[in-house]
Amino acid sequence: MTTATAVLEEPTTADGEDIPVPPGAARVLLRSLLGPHRRRVIVAMLMILVQQAALQSGPLLVAVAIDRGIPALRHHDSGPLIAVTAGYLGCAALSTLLQRSFIRVTGLLNQDILLELRTRIFRHAQLLGLDFHERYTSGRIISRATSDVDALRELLNEGLQELLSVVLSVFYIAVILLVMDWRLGLISLASFLPMYLLVRMFRRRSGRVYRRGRTAVASVIVRFTETMNGIRPVQAFRREAANTAAFDEVNRQYAVSNADGLLEMARYVAFSRAAANVWITGVVLVGAYLVTDGSLELGILTGFVLYLRRLYDPIDQLAMFLNSYQSAHAALEKIAGLLAHQPSIAEPTTPVALPAATGKGREVVFDDVRFAYRTGKEVLPPFDLVLASGRTTAVVGATGAGKSTLAKLLARFYDPTSGRITLDGVDLRDLTGAELRRGVVMVTQESFLFSGTVAENIAIGRPGASRAEVEEAARAIGAYEFIAALPDGFDTDVRKRGGRISAGQRQLVAFARALLADPAVLILDEATSSLDIPGEQAVQRAMQTVLSGRTAVIIAHRLSTVEIADRVLVMESGRIVEDGTPADLITGTGRFATLHTAWRESLV
Repeated sequence: MTTATAVLEEPTTADGEDIPVPPGAARVLLRSLLGPHRRRVIVAMLMILVQQAALQSGPLLVAVAIDRGIPALRHHDSGPLIAVTAGYLGCAALSTLLQRSFIRVTGLLNQDILLELRTRIFRHAQLLGLDFHERYTSGRIISRATSDVDALRELLNEGLQELLSVVLSVFYIAVILLVMDWRLGLISLASFLPMYLLVRMFRRRSGRVYRRGRTAVASVIVRFTETMNGIRPVQAFRREAANTAAFDEVNRQYAVSNADGLLEMARYVAFSRAAANVWITGVVLVGAYLVTDGSLELGILTGFVLYLRRLYDPIDQLAMFLNSYQSAHAALEKIAGLLAHQPSIAEPTTPVALPAATGKGREVVFDDVRFAYRTGKEVLPPFDLVLASGRTTAVVGATGAGKSTLAKLLARFYDPTSGRITLDGVDLRDLTGAELRRGVVMVTQESFLFSGTVAENIAIGRPGASRAEVEEAARAIGAYEFIAALPDGFDTDVRKRGGRISAGQRQLVAFARALLADPAVLILDEATSSLDIPGEQAVQRAMQTVLSGRTAVIIAHRLSTVEIADRVLVMESGRIVEDGTPADLITGTGRFATLHTAWRESLV
């Protein structure tokens, strides 16, 4: 039998490839996160406005004390100095109180935003289709929910306050300087031009660095997650050295991107401090000349120097903010790209309900179905098939023949490129996801179990099922005895991926889950291929119970599984080349007879 090429399979994405980000997606995401908290945002802004006004009044009060309070004290009038001192202390106390309140309000706000963001990522990732998860590794999604969210957390918890403080202090100080002396004020504000150019250059250069950094850290997480998930084959094939070398490479790229970010920040801080010191020196020299000329009071010059220090001291804070901002902006773009990615399997705009069933099963029809993966090569050419209600159909064929694709289309993990698949006459695309999952259930070779008890894993088939119903499903499958023998019976924790029980036992639990779900259509995709002979026999007995009266599709390599089917389809290159009962095909001279003979000989 000719084997189809591996090109038929959906390719996986390279580690360096990221999810495309639609223009403006990051801004839309940010607005949607802040929208429900608009009132708290306004309160926080008012707090920081007043807090900065109180804080920036200090040097002005010092200037008043020098030019008004001290001369009055010489004439034994301490009132102005006492008033200035009281005002200074009052402003300091008000600034401290408001800063504490601002940090408390924004801290709670930030946690609410991050909580919502993590929930959105988790919820959306579950909704994305199988085609997405086959292209993008789980490590990249984990990176979005962990390192990228952490980058935003650092910005919200620390950088945002720094930004607001810097912006408001610059605004307040600029106004005060112009009011105190317009000449020195204009000279001071002229320094904003070189500062602006420095900030612009830093943002442009560091933006590229941090986008590269977010991709690099995702690659580190991907490599680490992939290695830990595959630790058994890693150790079995002595891949430790090769994996370490690959991890060292992505880790080195991440370290280089971090170093480049620090280098850009160091360059910015050095140039900005040099520019600030030059400007302060120039203002002091001009101010000293004006004081000696009698056109400027000493207190005003003192206030100017204090304000200039306050004007330029936040330069380091601004650099730290820009550092956090660039990292957070790159992270927000990555998250926005993920959340903007639409599921390939969309919910119907006008759902159609399935007609009342006449039995356990339903008729399935493939009507002129075509399908191609993203590679563009057609896996299923024009394909027509009718699966009778309540009958079991086995699908066999060489690897790449299109068997699993047929199963995925029936389970609606993918939609046909053209044509339609109907369930009792209703197009699968017209069914809601909930109704489709109630009607069609798929049991795979992996039989994935979640961390939790055996009972909880069986109850996934029908949430809300009683304990008695769970136990009855296990008993009907033939799993009750081994479950009862576990240390805590049905309350035994199966641990990560069901690692506490054997592969055959996991399959029995998966069948109990499927029986409890009571689907009209059941798909078994290589359900016994990884089992030993005793395990396969136990699962086959369970299969006969589950399949009874239902419409079933069995994808199998082991022909022992096929013997319980009412009908066998042999596929090759996406087409059905043989169709008949197992007995008829075995006695014939076609492909299935050849496969069956080879299988019998392998048993001997």
